[in-house]
Amino acid sequence: MNATAVGALLLCRAESSAVRSPAQLLREPQLLVPAGAEWSALVPEGAAWQDGEPVDRVVAGWAVALAVAVGLGRPVLALWWDTERAGFTLASGFRRPVGYVWLADGTPVGEDEAITTFAARLGLDPVMDVQALAPLTRENRDVDGADRLRGLVAVLSRAGLELPPGLVPGRTPARLHAVAAARGAQTVEWAGWRDAVRTELHAVEESFDHWLREPRDRTTPKVLGAAQIAVGVPLTVWGLRRGAGGWAVAGAVLAAQGALLLAYERSRTRSV
Repeated sequence: MNATAVGALLLCRAESSAVRSPAQLLREPQLLVPAGAEWSALVPEGAAWQDGEPVDRVVAGWAVALAVAVGLGRPVLALWWDTERAGFTLASGFRRPVGYVWLADGTPVGEDEAITTFAARLGLDPVMDVQALAPLTRENRDVDGADRLRGLVAVLSRAGLELPPGLVPGRTPARLHAVAAARGAQTVEWAGWRDAVRTELHAVEESFDHWLREPRDRTTPKVLGAAQIAVGVPLTVWGLRRGAGGWAVAGAVLAAQGALLLAYERSRTRSV
């Protein structure tokens, strides 16, 4: 692994159109590029961890926020690496995130059961895919932390993930940005609360219409909106008190989307 490389990738099991709006609320300049038929990849600029906050803490908060904001059944996988370690965090709805860590030289320091949970939450084959993931938890002096992440990505190709050539873990954010830009990536930037709310209202409207078309989904907009607020507000407070900017942003994203969802549901109910 390049000793100077500190970076991350966010892999969302959702189309780019569903990811763009929630990603704007993270207030981090990013590039968004398709990564398979049902996957998208976000390439953060990296400013969020240049002030000293650990990259893993930042992207873990983002993954949690995106997984809830993008929608149920659309998990978000954060891959991260720095000068000492590499690892991942998988967020799926309101479940507790699952993650694994390797030292920079590839030494596994995570719990083996995390890999099994990871596979189950992504719907991977419990036999073939879990066997393919097993070597990632074993000692191998010829494989460093970045190699471990690339191995993880290779297994996920069985689930439809197709990262653009050159968009691989272990490289600097600048290099990853160059690769994504060459692939025609969309720019995702914070444009202020007015534009963010307008964009998010459109996303909420699409989500609400989806629920109306899917009567088998027992999760009502009201329940989901209330849950987002219930999780988002204390998470924001906790993040601010601990100086954890990534988690504070995650809480703000959840609370904001929950409030918009409740407001939109109320307006739709009155108009019916």
